[in-house]
Amino acid sequence: MTYSSSLALSRSQFSGRSHNSVSFRASSRTLGPISNTIILIVLACLLGLLYLTQVTKTNAYGYTINTLQQQSAQLKSENQDLQVSSARLQSVDRVAASDQAKSMVAVAPSGTAQ
Repeated sequence: MTYSSSLALSRSQFSGRSHNSVSFRASSRTLGPISNTIILIVLACLLGLLYLTQVTKTNAYGYTINTLQQQSAQLKSENQDLQVSSARLQSVDRVAASDQAKSMVAVAPSGTAQ
């Protein structure tokens, strides 16, 4: 059998009327193991970045809360100091306005000691 006759025989299977001369086979495409590994690594990196952004936000809020707590403690201490000062200043007026202080007699100096 010559080359031309063998070629003609192989074409005769598909060379009918309304037939394609080339047969197509439907094949499903799947990802290989390397592609799957790369995709998993990229997803892990994205999850890591998401985690880091959340931790950074949490730390930023923690610093804000810490400064506000320090301000609150400082203001409470200042408030207590002002209450003590207020009580001390009001005590002089209360003692002067009390009935016992009003009943006291002023004493004039009688002389000097030598």
